[in-house]
Amino acid sequence: MAAAAEEDLIEIVEAPIEVRRYVDHVRDPAAGAIATFEGTTRDTFEGRRVVELRYEAYVPMALRRLRAACADARAAWSLRRVAVAHRLGVVPVGEASVLVAASAAHRADALEACRFLIDEVKASVPVWKKEVYEDGEVWKENAEFIHARMSTTTTTTSAAAAAAAAQDKRSCCCGAKVKVEEGKEEAHHSNGAGLEGGLEGSDPDRPL
Repeated sequence: MAAAAEEDLIEIVEAPIEVRRYVDHVRDPAAGAIATFEGTTRDTFEGRRVVELRYEAYVPMALRRLRAACADARAAWSLRRVAVAHRLGVVPVGEASVLVAASAAHRADALEACRFLIDEVKASVPVWKKEVYEDGEVWKENAEFIHARMSTTTTTTSAAAAAAAAQDKRSCCCGAKVKVEEGKEEAHHSNGAGLEGGLEGSDPDRPL
């Protein structure tokens, strides 16, 4: 039986992430696998030299979103323990800004949950990143966050179109049928600078 969600370790910190602390937290006698993801600042992005990353967050909401993501992971996979940490402030090149660890009886559950959690962190947790280069700086949104926002907008637009169609049908004396077709949108975004990590058991060069 999986450990209780109350035992999950979820933190937002302003000091270097102590990887060993979070990995040790998810160790469990019933776990046959521990999967981790550590996102670190890399030194270049699209030919520009990266000096550091700077993170800010709306902490109360960020913690709520992290807890919700962990709950979703537990609902989808049979997990023993989960730990997630995100660092705020300045994160120099080579240091970690985010860490995810998950343990399970079987490696597939641990690996899939770990991938899901880092994707959710990037897509839904209100943490903002500034990339500082040798020749300037810029705030960046994560590609996952942009896609999640576009998906929400498309869903809202579809719902509005359906409501409008229903209203037209009610207002028409003949009860004419209205068919609304939504076009498909595709967007391609660069993944934002500076952050790399490796998921154990997967391609370590896969960008966040």
